Amino acid sequence: MHQTKKRRSRALTLEEEILIKEKITDEEAFEKFERDCNIRNLRPATIRYYKNEIASFMNSLEEMGLKKQLTELTQKEIEDVILHLKIQIKIVSINTRIRALKSFFNFLHKNKLIKKNPMSNIKQLRDRQRIMETLDDKEIEMIAKVIKKQKSFVGVRDLTIFIMMLDTGIRLSELAGIEIDDITGNKLIVKKTKNLLERTVFLSKKTQDQLQTYLKLRGKLDTNYLFVNVDNEPLKSRGIQNRFAKYKDECNIRKQFSPHILRHTYAKRSVMQGMDAFTLAKLLGHSDITVTKRYVSLFGSDLEEQAKKFNTLGRLKL
Repeated sequence: MHQTKKRRSRALTLEEEILIKEKITDEEAFEKFERDCNIRNLRPATIRYYKNEIASFMNSLEEMGLKKQLTELTQKEIEDVILHLKIQIKIVSINTRIRALKSFFNFLHKNKLIKKNPMSNIKQLRDRQRIMETLDDKEIEMIAKVIKKQKSFVGVRDLTIFIMMLDTGIRLSELAGIEIDDITGNKLIVKKTKNLLERTVFLSKKTQDQLQTYLKLRGKLDTNYLFVNVDNEPLKSRGIQNRFAKYKDECNIRKQFSPHILRHTYAKRSVMQGMDAFTLAKLLGHSDITVTKRYVSLFGSDLEEQAKKFNTLGRLKL
């Protein structure tokens, strides 16, 4: 059989240009990396994360006077930048940057766009495991009381957000993405998830009642998004974070009060009531059970209570 001859294109493809040059520029490298991210249907937020972290790393190169392309860096040069970053930012932030760089260089090496992967032997830095902060009952009641004082649409909306996050443990981005049609009775289908896997969470009677109060004030609007701002436009994640910062100041809470602390609080309260790790993982939307193990640990004052409960020394006549 005769094979159909494929006519060559007049212009060189990007791959052919790279083949001739034997070196790929940072711009070309990230263009291909971003294209791959889009093909894999990664979330826009994830792609922004890669862009921001890689751009920040390149800024560090300039600060150190390393005038090289990312694609030309050696393992030692990347290690030098990490050491430089240790005096500037927290370990957790450095590890976030390392994860982005690993994804970037792994892609380049896998696709033979660079000869050697300078990140292959670089691991995340050891960091102290911090206790996850949560809200206790008094703090929850105090925050709710402060929100209620407003007696406004914003106050009712914020209280609904506060109660719903405490009741379900959903992420901030998931909450901002809720549409009215996602809720039926006590069931909320979480669609805008981190791992693109939809899941169902369940609303308590208290949350359902609060939601109905909010919906009466919200009324029918052009947008189908559940939570809206005073201009009747979809409420963004940043807007919710700003409201939490306001309540933190008003309540004089010393803890790192943010929407994510409600997720920690939900997880902790669920575990203390006897929920198993597998059920919790399903409700929180964790694809890996190991992630959930961080939530099932007892922390803070609970350890003190458990220590008192199971202490046996007090029974002895010493």
